[in-house]
Amino acid sequence: MENLVDVRAFPAGFTWGLATAAYQIEGAADEDGRGRSIWDTFAPRGEAVCDHYHRWESDLDLLASLKVTGYRLSVSWSRLQPAGRGELNLQAVIFYRNLLSGLRARGIEPFVTLYHWDLPAALEAEGGWAERETAFRFADYARRTVEALGDLATRWITLNEPWCSAFLGYGYGEHAPGRTDLDAAVAAAHHLSLAHGLATLAIRDVAPHAKVGITTFVADVVAAGDGADDRAAARRLDAVKNRVFLDPIYHGRYSALVLDCVDPMGLWALMRTGDLEIISTPTDFAGISNAQRVVARHDPAAPFGVREEPADPSGSLHAVLERVSAEFTGLPLYVGESGARRRDHDGASGRILDPERVDHLSRAFAAAARALADGVDLRGFFVWSFMDTLERSGVVYVDHGTRERIPKLSAHWYRDLIVAHGSIPEMDSVPAA
Repeated sequence: MENLVDVRAFPAGFTWGLATAAYQIEGAADEDGRGRSIWDTFAPRGEAVCDHYHRWESDLDLLASLKVTGYRLSVSWSRLQPAGRGELNLQAVIFYRNLLSGLRARGIEPFVTLYHWDLPAALEAEGGWAERETAFRFADYARRTVEALGDLATRWITLNEPWCSAFLGYGYGEHAPGRTDLDAAVAAAHHLSLAHGLATLAIRDVAPHAKVGITTFVADVVAAGDGADDRAAARRLDAVKNRVFLDPIYHGRYSALVLDCVDPMGLWALMRTGDLEIISTPTDFAGISNAQRVVARHDPAAPFGVREEPADPSGSLHAVLERVSAEFTGLPLYVGESGARRRDHDGASGRILDPERVDHLSRAFAAAARALADGVDLRGFFVWSFMDTLERSGVVYVDHGTRERIPKLSAHWYRDLIVAHGSIPEMDSVPAA
């Protein structure tokens, strides 16, 4: 297990972060007025999570002990606005105000995601993201939430990985709400982009000082072979996995290739005058989530005529950061989420050893360092995730019987990396975002 990271590549003020999502760690599913979300129906977890809702103070102490300078958390739409409309739930506001105040008291900057996939079930019953009205419901929720919490957080992320919400949730049935309708997925994609733009405008209205961005999933797509069919398949997969969001958000248009791929599912009919102007409302930073390289192989029987095959992800993060910076936006970039499910091993004296995860993170940070050296304006990196959920992807182990937290080898590795970076004298500072 080789440490590939040269911490001198990272400027002073670089955000060293960890990330979580509300549904995956909070628990307290039926407490203090929380409403049901689409994930409560699709993959019920109830109390079989980290119970962060009741243990947040000690969790923040643990977070601080790892020396991180930033924490990307999400607030739950179904906790704050249980029916997806109307006044905010006061108990939820109190919880999140306490949480954000606790982070600030510990010197950790919150990056708050407004939507990490937990659509209120009441809105899904009305059609969910396949319906245009949901974008306006989200903008109202964003406005009310930032009004209630905006004095405690400066950086706001509208959506987390909208491709997953749209295509895995509505097209392929792999995420909540579990629908398998590509027409609905394309509608959801457009309405999620519209929601991002409307929410950005709403946040600007109530908190002009706020910094706003979105975290998009960007895959490194490569052709399976040199033949024309596979190369065309790679372009189509890039269109429906990456450009369907990156083009309208950062270029204010849908490219011809995106339209060729998804207009048969009704995209053009969804458009209204002014939509693209709203979607491309300027933001302050761009979050990039990447954990994979995907091989595209021509297959007329597969969706969009492409069969996806997994590939070695080595080098994919560097490639994605360079591409987004060069082709889509000059905004400051953050790695909004990078991590991996890796096997944990029992060590002596109750230690949790996860050398495969350490190796993955070492390679990811080395890729980020290469991107910085190549001129990418990278301001921070959020490791997924702070603590274990049922997916066991955390750098902190959670015993789901006792709820005990035990930092893994990867947590110690990350802390040491941050401390080493902080000990380097006379470093150049990151410019203000």
